[in-house]
Amino acid sequence: MGNMATETIETEQATESETASFDTLGLSAEVLRAVRDAGYTTPTPIQAQAIPLVLKGRDIMGLAQTGTGKTAAFTLPIVDRFIDGPQRTRALVLTPTRELCVQVEESVHKYAKHSKLTVVSVYGGVPLEPQQKMLRAGVDIVVATPGRLIDHLERQNVVFDDLEVLVLDEADRMLDMGFAPQINRIVSDVPKYRQTLLFSATMPPEVEALARKYLRKPIVVQVGRRSQAASTVTHAVYPVPRDRKSALLAQLLREAALDSVLVFTRTKHGADRVVRHLEREGIEATAMHADKTQPQRTKALQDFKSGKVRVLVATDIAQRGLDISDITHVVNYDVPQQAEDYVHRIGRTGRAEKEGDAFTFMSPDEIAMVRTIERVIGQPIPRISVPGFDFGTVAAD
Repeated sequence: MGNMATETIETEQATESETASFDTLGLSAEVLRAVRDAGYTTPTPIQAQAIPLVLKGRDIMGLAQTGTGKTAAFTLPIVDRFIDGPQRTRALVLTPTRELCVQVEESVHKYAKHSKLTVVSVYGGVPLEPQQKMLRAGVDIVVATPGRLIDHLERQNVVFDDLEVLVLDEADRMLDMGFAPQINRIVSDVPKYRQTLLFSATMPPEVEALARKYLRKPIVVQVGRRSQAASTVTHAVYPVPRDRKSALLAQLLREAALDSVLVFTRTKHGADRVVRHLEREGIEATAMHADKTQPQRTKALQDFKSGKVRVLVATDIAQRGLDISDITHVVNYDVPQQAEDYVHRIGRTGRAEKEGDAFTFMSPDEIAMVRTIERVIGQPIPRISVPGFDFGTVAAD
């Protein structure tokens, strides 16, 4: 049973908050000033529920789909708690990907701007020495991917004797990526008596087991159904033969007002092929996947965020943790093999109450996967037939 006090995870259930302002959540004046500087006035539901509980020192299980403001739900109260203290490592955030690591670090910087708090992000694909120098100098908050953090632990570059808060961010994704042994190794190096915050978009048995192991009397903060797609997203399925998908994508990009488009492919080679095809058609596009170096991935993301490139083609490395607020369209060039991945992918658009569109290209061999997705999200997805591309009526039976 570990630290769990009862047989069920949901020892307490946080209720929807009527909060209309950050001012009522218990945050300090310095943090509220940073929130105002960032242009935020109203907390999202998960922020309104989680922030007061984190400030009270409670263990939290945060269950929320992508784009709900989850990162600020833990960075704001962590910054608030440690804003005046001495410089020693008191908070550790574990994330599955480099991109999410950088996003969390940026969030801490944003909310700690009126304080002397220090933060470092620690991830692979870049030289170890600069990270080592910062860790040894002492920082308040460490944000890390599990593999690179273990490299630093083995070199004794960081110790967690004074750690007070551990955050497991995107826990389901970390387990999907096989990080369970690394998580266990890292947790064995942090104090037993600490506050633990676990955030996850889904709640498979593996995540529940992780929570049982590491959380004490957690309060569950849940926003929306566990497999619910964002209500601000409009869905559509385009039946199309596999070898015609690139041509259909180019046609849609030419005809429709697709301003900022994130395209998901199943493979790295597929992503590169799509980019080459679009460039031949005169459409600016860039690819982002695991074969790219970290500087290449950073540049691709910056070009896409700035609008220099209209289309970002990515593998599922980008399905979560990318803080891009103005994606108008997500295109599933390949239907995701796991229905939950559909929810995560389309969560890149329709963020922060803005509207977005999710297009899924369905070849004949992907019909069954689309039907599974429809069952999981609890709604049928309209089929759109484009003349010259639809492989027939079989998809709409």
